Amino acid sequence: MDVNGREELDNSFPEEAEELDELQEEAGGLVLTVESECAGQRIDKYVGESMDTVVSRTQIQNWIHDGFVQVNGFTVKPNYKVAEGDSIAVTVPKPEETEIAPEPMDLEIVYEDSHVIVVNKPRGLVVHPSAGHYTGTLVSGLLHHCKDLSGINGKLRPGIVHRIDKDTSGLIMAAKNDHAHQSLAQQLKDHTVTRKYIAVVHGVLQHDIGTVDAPIGRDTYDRKLFTVTEKNSRNAVTHFTVTERLKEFSVLELKLETGRTHQIRVHMKYIGYPLVGDPFYGKSRDKEMKGQALHAAVLGFVHPVSGEYLEFSAPLPEDMSQLLDRLRMN
Repeated sequence: MDVNGREELDNSFPEEAEELDELQEEAGGLVLTVESECAGQRIDKYVGESMDTVVSRTQIQNWIHDGFVQVNGFTVKPNYKVAEGDSIAVTVPKPEETEIAPEPMDLEIVYEDSHVIVVNKPRGLVVHPSAGHYTGTLVSGLLHHCKDLSGINGKLRPGIVHRIDKDTSGLIMAAKNDHAHQSLAQQLKDHTVTRKYIAVVHGVLQHDIGTVDAPIGRDTYDRKLFTVTEKNSRNAVTHFTVTERLKEFSVLELKLETGRTHQIRVHMKYIGYPLVGDPFYGKSRDKEMKGQALHAAVLGFVHPVSGEYLEFSAPLPEDMSQLLDRLRMN
């Protein structure tokens, strides 16, 4: 705890194609150095467990066959046993892209002009297509409504600058042209975009405000999940304020400083206050609501053309409002 009494504690899962795209954008590949405790493992198993993305073993074997995985500068077979000190270079090939068809969708548009659109996404809607899930996404609805979206992220994610989890509701922005996309993406990178969430968590926090500053990476025991870890992780910072205390629950306003996958869900579990209804990071047999009680309530950014700061808010969805009404009666 710091001198001010604050707590100081050191987006359905994202699909494989989405995670690999992030790896390409940020690193252009991966270089691994084998440590002594990993010596003797098959290279396909070692690479799969070392990456901070979910990649099937079959996919890794295909990469090895195609020369996208090299050991000390040479190609090897999938059954190669790694040795201490081996330098393994993994080059992630770009996936083939599929044309996404526009679909009529009842979108709740909060703001729109010729450069940017802001939508209040309902819980249960996937933001963009990925392997095996090409229809019924927000992107399909945006393509039908806008006709023009930026092409920087390719055919699978046109216009998408950031994302929120399938079962998180709330505000998300998309870019209609590449200039707007580049501006908004840079603001996200510079941590100047305002993103505030409302969450209901298990437990009663004693401190009014706090910061969770803890790196997030893949869970080594379940590669579909994320956890606080030093291994193959990225820095993650979440600020929170308690806005209401109930009998066995708390209502929080959270502000993201970084935007890691599942960040709020992982950080709140880490400090012992998991989100209500979270099927993967919450309490077992939690049936208070379907999906995590998390809503992206405020979104603010500088307009990419006018330079004006814009900020939007979205009220709690009906399911979260009903949840709070129930909890307040107890």
